Amino acid sequence: MTTCEITRLAFSQETLKAWGSTDPRHSNWPVVYVLDDSHKDSEPAGRLSLNEVYVGESLNVAARMRQHLDSSQKNHLTTVRVIVDKTFNKSVCLDLESYLIRLLAGDGRYSVLNRNDGVTDADYYDRATYRAKFLEIFDELRRDGLFSRTVPEIENSDHFKLSPFKALTPDQASSVEDILEGLFEDLQRGAQSTIVIQGAPGTGKTVLAIYLLKLIIDIGRTTPAEGLDGNSMFSDFFGSGYGDLVKDIRIGLVVPQQSLRESIKKVFNKTPGLHPGMVLTPFDVGGAEQDFDVLLIDETHRLNQRANQPSGVQNKKFREITETLFGSDDLTKTQLDWIRTKSKHQIFLLDAAQSVRPADLPRTLLDELVRETERSGRHYRLTSQMRVRAGDDYVGYVRAILRPPSVAPRELVRQEFEGYDFRMFDSVADMREEIRRRDAESGLARLVAGYAWEWKSRSDKTAHDIEIDGSYLRWNSSAIDWIASPKSLEEVGSIHTVQGYDLNYAGVIIGPDLTYDMANRQLTIDRAAYFDKKGKENNPVLGKAYGDQDLLQFITNIYAVLLTRGILGTYVYACDPGLRAYLAKFIGNGSATGGGPASR
Repeated sequence: MTTCEITRLAFSQETLKAWGSTDPRHSNWPVVYVLDDSHKDSEPAGRLSLNEVYVGESLNVAARMRQHLDSSQKNHLTTVRVIVDKTFNKSVCLDLESYLIRLLAGDGRYSVLNRNDGVTDADYYDRATYRAKFLEIFDELRRDGLFSRTVPEIENSDHFKLSPFKALTPDQASSVEDILEGLFEDLQRGAQSTIVIQGAPGTGKTVLAIYLLKLIIDIGRTTPAEGLDGNSMFSDFFGSGYGDLVKDIRIGLVVPQQSLRESIKKVFNKTPGLHPGMVLTPFDVGGAEQDFDVLLIDETHRLNQRANQPSGVQNKKFREITETLFGSDDLTKTQLDWIRTKSKHQIFLLDAAQSVRPADLPRTLLDELVRETERSGRHYRLTSQMRVRAGDDYVGYVRAILRPPSVAPRELVRQEFEGYDFRMFDSVADMREEIRRRDAESGLARLVAGYAWEWKSRSDKTAHDIEIDGSYLRWNSSAIDWIASPKSLEEVGSIHTVQGYDLNYAGVIIGPDLTYDMANRQLTIDRAAYFDKKGKENNPVLGKAYGDQDLLQFITNIYAVLLTRGILGTYVYACDPGLRAYLAKFIGNGSATGGGPASR
C-alpha cells in the first residue's frame, strides 16, 4: 500500500487557497512540489518557447505557493504537482527535490528554472528504501506527462551528463567555495587572477566548469526576494551584494574540441541564464572585440601552440590574432597567451597527461602554469573518481601499464577491480558482440580505437576502414555527438569523438601503432601504422621535430584516455601479439563472465 499522494492543481490563487485548507500537512509537513507551464494557453512575449519547470521542497507548501505566485520569475507557470508522503522528512525531501531536478534537466523537455546550488547528495537513514520509492514517483510523474523518457535513457544522454544540475563531490564543492571567495574578493579589489584545477580522467573537470559558470550566472540573476531557501554551502553568495559584482559579467566557457563544444551548446540552449554563445573556441576569444571578465577553459591541455593548423584559414587567423594582441607575429605566443590577454580572470581545467597531438600546449607551459597558481594559492586538485566505478586507483593503474619505459616501474603488480568489468579479448569479433550485448542491456556501449587505420570511408562511404581477422569496421561517420548518433553502435570512435565523454562500456581496440618489444621489455610504436597526420607532423614554424619517443607519449596518452571512458566496464583487444601477451599480465581474460553490473 503506497503512502505517497501526488496531487495536480492549477497554479492559481483561487485553487491553491481552497486546497491549502483541506489538510493540515499543506502548512506543516515536508513536501516536494513541481511547477510547470506545460498547459499554458499562449506564450508571453519574450519568453522561451521551451516549457519551463521548477522543483521545490517546503515545510509549508501553501505559504510557499503564495510566494511563487508573487514572483515574476514563476507566476506565469500554470500547473503544480504536490508530492506528499506521511513517511517523508526534510532529508528525504531535499534528496527527492535534487533527484527530480537532475532528471528534468537531463530529459531535455523543460527548461529548469532552479538554481543549481540546491542540488545535494547527502546520505541519511534508510536512504535506499526511499530511493526505491523515488522510482515509483518518477513513473507516476512520467505517466502524467512530466517526463518524456525513462531513467536509463535520461542518464545516458548528454543533457544529463553535461547538465549544470549536479551534486558536487566534497573536493569539488570545497574548490568551488574557495574559488568563489577568491573571485569575489578580486572583483571587489579590481585585481586579476589565474586559477588552475587539475584532475585525472573522470574527476569531473568539465562538470565543475559548467556548474561553476551556471552558479556565477545565478548569483548575478537572483534578487533578494527570490533567495527563499538556504540549504546549500553556497547560499551566502546569494546575498551581501555579491550579485551586483557579477550581474552584467562577461563570461564564457572555452572548449577546444569541436564535438564536446557542440554538445555543451545544446545543454546551454535549454538552461535559463546560459546560452550557446557562451561556449567558445580559442579563436572566438582571440578575435573578440571586447575583453572578458571571466573565462573558464576546459581541457586546457588541448589549447594550441603555434603550429600548422587544420586549415589555411585557421593559420591566417592564428597569425592575425597574435599580431593584433601583441603587435607582431610572435611565434612564441600560444592560445593560452590569447586567453590571458583577453580576460581578467581565468579558470584553467587541465590534465597534461591527456595531450594527444604535437600542436597541443607543451608540457613545460602547463607545468609552469601549475607552479604559478601553486605559488599564489590558486591551485586546486580533484581526486574523487566520478566516472569509472572501478575506484580512484583505476586511472593510475592504466597509466602505469602504458607508461613509457623511461619512467615505468620495473614490476607492476596486477590489480583486480571488484564490480568493474575490465577484460582482455583475444578476438575483436567477440569483443564487438559483447559491446552489442552490453548496449542492449544498459546503452552507451561503444567500440573505440587508436588512429591506426586510414579513414577511407570519409570519402568512400562503401569502404571499410578497419579489418582485423575477418571483422570489417568503419570509423565514426559523424564528427559531432558521435556517441549518440544512430550508427555509432556499428562504428568505431576515435580519440577526437570521445575525449571528454562518458560511456557505460568501452571496447578499446589498440591498433598496430602501439607494440611491445618482448626482447627489450618495452612499449614501442610503429610510426607507419599511425594515421593521424596532425598527430605526428613536425612543427616547421617553431623548428620542432618529433621523434619516436615523443610519438610514443602521444599514443600512450590516447590509449589511456580511451581506457578511462567506461563507467561500468572496459574491454581491450590489442592487434600486436606481443602487446596482447604483455597486457594479459595485468588484465583478465575475456572468457570470464565479468564483474560489471548490467545496468545502472
